[in-house]
Amino acid sequence: MGFPDDIGIIDCGIGFPYTDVAKKKAAYEFMRPLYKDKETLDQMEFPAEYMFKNVPDIVPPDTDVVDWTLAEMDKWGVQVGMCSLSEDGIEAKKRYPDRFVLTMEATNTNDVMGTVRQIKEAKAEHDIVAVGCFPCGQFPQVPICDPKMYPLYATCVELDLPLFINAGIVGPRMPSYPQHVEHLDRVCYDFPELTLVTRHGCEPWEKLAMKLMLKWPGLHYCTSAFAPKHYPEEIVKYANTRGADKILYCGYFPAGISLERQFTEMREFDPFKDTVWPKFLRDNAIRVLKLDEKLGLEKASSTD
Repeated sequence: MGFPDDIGIIDCGIGFPYTDVAKKKAAYEFMRPLYKDKETLDQMEFPAEYMFKNVPDIVPPDTDVVDWTLAEMDKWGVQVGMCSLSEDGIEAKKRYPDRFVLTMEATNTNDVMGTVRQIKEAKAEHDIVAVGCFPCGQFPQVPICDPKMYPLYATCVELDLPLFINAGIVGPRMPSYPQHVEHLDRVCYDFPELTLVTRHGCEPWEKLAMKLMLKWPGLHYCTSAFAPKHYPEEIVKYANTRGADKILYCGYFPAGISLERQFTEMREFDPFKDTVWPKFLRDNAIRVLKLDEKLGLEKASSTD
């Protein structure tokens, strides 16, 4: 059977394009204090540009970016996209409440109580379905297991929100130690009720990530920023064996990878067993984000 058509894909990482390069650069300005190399400071439009080619995130100035993104979702079978709590994201959810859900990105975990308040306000005002965090992108950087992160974890448990967190070597040219996958072991131990979903690959510790997912029920993995032909071998093996319920589809559109490439390569490389595809593309996200409760969505697979 292979890749299932018309399944109603849930994408845990949908974004909106920029209408000019200046806006794109401004979106990454919060990380500028961490840069040291001249190429990043003076030449790159975004700090991991060397890793991504033909990024589809610049459109003409008169483009309605919400409708532009929705048209791409429709073209490639994405039923629901999780997007950031931005002006465009809020507008997208307002216009199309059955197609978009929101996540709040914690961008300053050094402000501990400020972050806690932001999460609670975002839940109350916008009914966010998740929180995101980029440990290496904080200034100063804040490791996954740092005490400053613990109130964030506790708040997510209190509000029953999953946390999507970057793990593994960071793309931008800055230190990666805050995102060592080993840090997750302590966090999962201290917060057994927390649902954690790693972002951006966990490489080169993807085998360790697999071992930790076997160990900790609340730990998951999403495929953000990876084209299907580059999915880590250990993660694919895990999904096809004991980890079918732990791996979620997450693109990186339009920030890094087009939906055309994502779904063309999925069909071409066909990495998963037939029984895994529905869980990867839909069911696991419905469970983790509680979209059955939020949007009344039903799972595609016949069994959990």
